[in-house]
Formats: sequence, structure tokens, C-alpha cells
Amino acid sequence: MSYQALHARLAAGEIVLMDGPTGTELQRRGVSMDPAAWCGPATLGNDHILTDIHLDYLRAGSDVITANTFSSSRLMLEGAGLADRAGEIAARAVEAALRARERAPDPRRVVVAGSLSHMVPVSSGTAVVDASRVPDEARISDAFAELAAQLKASGCDLIILEMMYNPTRIPLALAAATATGLPVWFGLSARAGAAGEPISFDRLDDVPLSTLLDFIPARGVDVAGVMHTPAPLIAPTLDAIRRRFSGPTMAYPDSGYFEMPDWKFVDVIAVPDYERYCSEWLAHGAQLLGGCCGLTPAHIEAAARARDRFRARRTE
Repeated sequence: MSYQALHARLAAGEIVLMDGPTGTELQRRGVSMDPAAWCGPATLGNDHILTDIHLDYLRAGSDVITANTFSSSRLMLEGAGLADRAGEIAARAVEAALRARERAPDPRRVVVAGSLSHMVPVSSGTAVVDASRVPDEARISDAFAELAAQLKASGCDLIILEMMYNPTRIPLALAAATATGLPVWFGLSARAGAAGEPISFDRLDDVPLSTLLDFIPARGVDVAGVMHTPAPLIAPTLDAIRRRFSGPTMAYPDSGYFEMPDWKFVDVIAVPDYERYCSEWLAHGAQLLGGCCGLTPAHIEAAARARDRFRARRTE
């Protein structure tokens, strides 16, 4: 499927399925995560496993698969001594996704996204940014631009800005993505505030959700939504996004927790519970469903069932 065809489906109000995680799925399948750079370096030597992961999501019903480039900017790879291979790592991750598309039953139905996060070094054993190792804005901007350009050159159909939560780094990532001319989707991340309300995922500051919403541009972003966020917070965050953004919205939660460099598969949401949440998110207007860290192809199959029920109710 060309991106234009996917865009037309969304404009017609159709439900589109995204994939689930690649980084945590690599770990689940026995691939070691890098102590400094998490899942980005795992692409090297594991291209075939990445292709298998993408194929599993396609078999589960995904229309969109996302390359394993979330932590592949040189900002992350420097700590692993791989900064000079940033272009290669991103290109190989995209190639793994493109191979999966070629092997899909109907390659024309598959859209390949590149992931661009604003991840910076994280303290070992935590999910908290190491403030002492955050580069200056010029270096951050250059690294994002480099990765975005590589995603385009490697053949991605669009760029997903994933886990946008930091007010300083969001505009730098957005500028890098939009400069490529590729379609851009915007995914913010939230955590619970003191009263249980969704606020920015940022662990260092309590940033109101409204601050993140202000960064979603009125034009230049085709889809906006919430990702890498606990399932109970998805619906209220979707509602807040829809009050600011008139285009299609997406939802893909995480489950478990992160302690650099490993995902902890603890209390991962049961597939039937995830299916019920998907039905709830569809009722709140989401048009794109998927999964983030900790989830599996079985969760995407559950999203497909929720989508089918929703479709059936709409045609009754």
C-alpha cells in the first residue's frame, strides 16, 4: 500500500493497525541490549530476527511496521562506541523492515515507518535521563537531522516521532522530521501525575500534558496520538489530543517497565484485557491501534479483533 492509499483510508474513517515493539521483542527473543544505547546496536547481526519480528506483526494484521531506529541516533550510539556507524545501523534496520514487506502476502498493503525519538543517555538501572550526559541543543539537532535524513534515504514511507515528552527536545525532533518532506506522525508519552491525571512522561519534571499538546502543529503532522504510556491513561490522553488536533489519532501503550538496558516484562497486560482497552480507545476516536514496549504479536491480533467488532457495530 502506498502512503497515499493509507492516508485515504484514514481520511475515510477506517481503522488501521500498527505493529508492536521491536526493541523489547528482540530482547524477548534472546538478543542482548547494549548497556549504553539500548536496542539500537541490536540491529547489527540480528537483521534476520528483526525481519521475522516484522513478519509476525504483519501476520497478526499490522498495516504499518516500524523500523528499529528508536535509539539509533548518534546521541545514543556514542556511548556504545558506534557513532560512526549510525547511518549503517539505521539503514540496516529499515532494510529489515523492507524485507518483511517484500515477503508479506500482499506487500502493497504494508507501509514502513521510521522511528525518530528524542532519547538521550539514561542512567544505568533506571528509566531516568542522565542529565550530566545530555548534549547541547546544536548536537541534538544535528543528530536528529542525520537520522531523519537516513530514514528517508533508506526508503521509509513516513517518520513517526515516538515518545515525545521533553519540551526542549520535541521541537528539534519535529524540525528534523518535517525537513525530510516525508509524512510525519506525532506520538507523545504520558505518566500519571499526583492526582492520577496524565502528564508528560518526563521523570525529571512534572510537565503538564497541555505543554506537550502545544507542540503538535496545526499543519505538517498527519496523525497524532499517545504511545509508550500505561493503558489506563490512554483514553483521557486521547480525549485531550482530540480537543487540540482534528486529524486521525493513534494509541499504542507499553506494559512492564524499563531499567536501562533491559525491559522488565512484569505484569504485562493480558491479551484479553488489552483487547478490551482497544475497544475503549476506538470508542474514544482512535483510528490507529498498536503496541509499544513489552507487548507482542498476540496483542496485535487482539487489536484486530477489537477493530473487527467495531467495524461490525458501525455497519449494523
